[in-house]
Amino acid sequence: MLNNIQSKLTERLWQAKQDEQNWFQSHLTQALRIFYGTVRDLSGGLPSLRAMGLVYTTLLSLVPLLAVSFSVLKGFGAHNQLEPALINLMEPLGEKGIQVSQQIISFVDNMKVGILGSLGLLFLIITVLSLVKKIESAFNFTWRINVTRNIFQRFSNYLSVILIGPLLLFTAVGITASFNSSTFVDNISAIEPFGTMLLFFGEVVPYILTILSFTLIYILIPNTKVRFKSALYGAIIATILWKSIGALFSTFIVDSTNYTAIYSGFAILIIFMLWIYVSWLIILTGSSISYYHQNPDRISDKSQIIRLSCRLREKLALAVMQLIAANFHNNEEAWTLKTLAKKTKMSEPALMIIISALIENNLITITGKKNQQFLPNQSLENISIKTILTAVRSAEEVIQLRPEDMDTTKQVEDIIVTLESAIAESISDKTLRDLV
Repeated sequence: MLNNIQSKLTERLWQAKQDEQNWFQSHLTQALRIFYGTVRDLSGGLPSLRAMGLVYTTLLSLVPLLAVSFSVLKGFGAHNQLEPALINLMEPLGEKGIQVSQQIISFVDNMKVGILGSLGLLFLIITVLSLVKKIESAFNFTWRINVTRNIFQRFSNYLSVILIGPLLLFTAVGITASFNSSTFVDNISAIEPFGTMLLFFGEVVPYILTILSFTLIYILIPNTKVRFKSALYGAIIATILWKSIGALFSTFIVDSTNYTAIYSGFAILIIFMLWIYVSWLIILTGSSISYYHQNPDRISDKSQIIRLSCRLREKLALAVMQLIAANFHNNEEAWTLKTLAKKTKMSEPALMIIISALIENNLITITGKKNQQFLPNQSLENISIKTILTAVRSAEEVIQLRPEDMDTTKQVEDIIVTLESAIAESISDKTLRDLV
């Protein structure tokens, strides 16, 4: 019964043609499809596992991260905003959030960066960088990105996030706090309708700041170009989830006496870990929404199937190499994963199976801004067709399980050798330049 209802709803959702609908119906269909794709990802369990992994890394790196941020903020005279900002982030924890914030601040105060020594300071920085790397890995997984930043890009990007991010966040919190405690604002509040307007503004500002923070996160962290509109779309949904689930968390978890009765003195730690997990799950959900908003063609179940036959692998490898080589030879713009997917009408994950094999065998290289463009790694005359086919036929093979490790009869081995020799002989004089 339920399966029939689900299949009918799914069929109705994907049969709807947005170009034949009015503005409201088209956007509603798009929103429902994005919701479908996001829920499918969450039900798969991988975002939850990523969030669990980030809980451990966050607990390990939180104090070092705040220590580095405190040092940066102190240089700008904004270090006094560290505790108010923490309390604001821990708001769903209620009174326990204040206790956790004060305890974290005491840890930060006790960490004297000056007396750590060079080895201790290096360990501090490595711990912080590992957190940002883990976050980037989780976002790249959501965006189906297998190509990672090189070491220099990682260092510069991570350093920017670590140094500039806290400064912007805590400064924004400081401005909000100063605005709320200003005498001038108090005097204006006594005059209507300005009082009502300021009250409304004070309620809206936290949402705006949270949306802006999430938008920047969704744009900067994934190793791909994220459109502002898509990042904003995911940030708005994530902010609504953050505020609403935060209120529910405070009501049903923090105010519950069961945790205190069961865990006693560990109750605050358990609740703190639960909120970190829920927070990361919300952030990753917003990232998934941004991904599907920017890539609506990846929502359907058809795009999730990545099964490439041997014939399809070989044809796709030759097509990809021909396209990359032709643009390189004609001095045209280099291909990216997205443009190749659009040209070949294949999904990006399926293409990455082929592209990864070609990269590993030094047939193509990645270059350009954010390492998103592909170029031949050798001259076209030196890349034989046989080398391309060999590379793609061995894609995803592991050293523990290879064809030559299989125990078989001499007759089978002879047939295999005959096939390989026939293929090699038929294309022995063919190179990539012949395809161009």
